Amino acid sequence: MILRPALLPALGVFAVAARHQNFAHAAEELHLTASAVSHHVRKLEDLLGTMLFQRHARGVRLTAEGRQLADAAAAALSDLNAVAGNLHPQADIVPLRITTIRSLSYCWLVPRLARFTSAHPQVRIELQTSTELVRFDENGPELGIRYGLGQWPGLRAHPLMDDELCPVASPALPGVAALREPAQIATLPLISDMSPQGWRDWFRAAGVRSLELPSLHSFSDSTDAMRAAVYGIGAVLARKHIAQPYLQRYELVRLPGPALKARYSYYVVHAEHRPLSPTALAFMDWLKREALDERTPIPALPEELLGR
Repeated sequence: MILRPALLPALGVFAVAARHQNFAHAAEELHLTASAVSHHVRKLEDLLGTMLFQRHARGVRLTAEGRQLADAAAAALSDLNAVAGNLHPQADIVPLRITTIRSLSYCWLVPRLARFTSAHPQVRIELQTSTELVRFDENGPELGIRYGLGQWPGLRAHPLMDDELCPVASPALPGVAALREPAQIATLPLISDMSPQGWRDWFRAAGVRSLELPSLHSFSDSTDAMRAAVYGIGAVLARKHIAQPYLQRYELVRLPGPALKARYSYYVVHAEHRPLSPTALAFMDWLKREALDERTPIPALPEELLGR
């Protein structure tokens, strides 16, 4: 059964009456009479062929069917209010659309965002994660953080931070505690995240030659590769900024051998033809300051949970 548009006012009145479970209180909120509220409810009941309220001397009470409709109506009205708020945002609220890659968002950007939002409470962040370079048009993101050589057509790139690669693994992975030399890492199960630089590049930089690499576990996303290492599937060649929170929590440990400078770096990018807003400029300056701090913020626990 489809509710006709003419009955939508009755549904709105019903939602308020269901919240109060009192026609007189609903009438006061809606600036109607109690009999008008009752009339709207009767229209819905006639259409649906079921009682929505039990009437008794002391007032009304929702039936089981009325409770189902009330829950659905409240959810629908809440969604409509949220959309209406987005269509007509508050004058002091400033949206900022950002795009970046999932691994950096998960391990580096999101843990730091509370610092920015605390300093700029009027800003509402809209964060998109994608491996594709999205369109920086009027309806798209204003800023992006990308990993590469710093040259993208139509975009201006600002250096944010360099990177390096190092081998890491869970301290619980069998064989990790006995490792002393880089060549011994090849005895472990190894994980690849399909990055431009891989295990062969790292072993070469570590001075390990003529090495027969084992068959690798392969993940298309760096975040999944890191999580696989945390759960003991194998060792992974990790980007420093992606590995940092795992190292701080001792979910992963550094393995023997050097850090290999990455060919790619992180850049803040935006459209050349589109002037940046003051909010975007402030965010870019904040990103550059955050890039100087290699430590990843760790969420604080409430005092009552620290002893558990």
